Amino acid sequence: MWSTYLFLTMLLVLLTVLPKIQNPHWIFRVPEFGKIQITYCILGTIILGFLVGRSENIWYSQALLGVLFIHHGVTLVKYTPLYPVKKYQRRNRSSKKLHFISANVYQFNKEYNRFINLIETCKPDVFLTMESNGDWEKAMRPLEKNYMYQHKVTLENTYGMHFYSKIKIKEAQTHYFVADDIPSFEIHLQTEDGFSFVFFGVHPPPPSPTEEETSKERDGDLLSTAKRVKDIKEPVIVVGDFNNVAWSKSSILFRKTSHLIDPRIGRSFVSTFHAKYRLLRFPIDLMFHSENIFIEELKTLENFGSDHLPVYCEFFIDHHNEEQEELVEEASQEEIQEAEEMIREGKEEDGERDTIVTED
Repeated sequence: MWSTYLFLTMLLVLLTVLPKIQNPHWIFRVPEFGKIQITYCILGTIILGFLVGRSENIWYSQALLGVLFIHHGVTLVKYTPLYPVKKYQRRNRSSKKLHFISANVYQFNKEYNRFINLIETCKPDVFLTMESNGDWEKAMRPLEKNYMYQHKVTLENTYGMHFYSKIKIKEAQTHYFVADDIPSFEIHLQTEDGFSFVFFGVHPPPPSPTEEETSKERDGDLLSTAKRVKDIKEPVIVVGDFNNVAWSKSSILFRKTSHLIDPRIGRSFVSTFHAKYRLLRFPIDLMFHSENIFIEELKTLENFGSDHLPVYCEFFIDHHNEEQEELVEEASQEEIQEAEEMIREGKEEDGERDTIVTED
């Protein structure tokens, strides 16, 4: 028990320190994903320390674990209802409520009908799918009668993306910010009650031992999106499988560069991956929005066979409500230069992905 306690203490220190080292290799970036689980493990190890209690020096390690717990807790509490945020009310001049679903469908998931049933049950105004290939596009065709407006990039490399909308699409673009096989969507929409907004869909590659060795492409793609968003004057929503967590340095740079707001703050983590393992679930399907978009509900929906849970959001647009402006943070000059460097490195990185990916 004593050796287990010491091993866990050293491991938790290592997993806390590694993300502080600003190296893009996956060994340093992956521990960021597990901050929630690491925090629970720290608490469990503290309890184990009280049960073991066989050394006079145990209080040094217990104090160290306590510092780690506080360090992680200060960050994580922001993504819980315990963190105070102002509540906003809809006003007469605001748009009607709008709804969207964002879902990484998992390219090799064949349970198409479960996803179609989810869309038909929730009836979102728009929905975005990621990892949707030719088979998924064919399977979703029955939905097109209710979603007249579409924008599609069908790929077999797990980075296909499809957008379906009941709202009129004024303009749609596909960006390839860092690689010609990693699309990002920019969709300009106009509602029936006269409100315009821009919907961005993103899905950059993750740093991992089985995919990209570093986070360079991911960070470059996200920060390129952030630069594009900053130049848009209309209300903006950025949604997708970011393969990142909201508290990472690159996510914070994304938020500051784009001048967008993280709606998870004061709500919940909204953890989505892995859908089948609740204790190993990370919040990597993120969302950010401009100050004139107000979120009423943000949550995960039921699993439809993918390795990601879908994200559901209900929101409205209000150009005349300035109460959220105080939540917008802007990047310093040093941070802007850092973001430019990450974009440059992302474009120079060669992901060497297969054009067609098959399930192992």
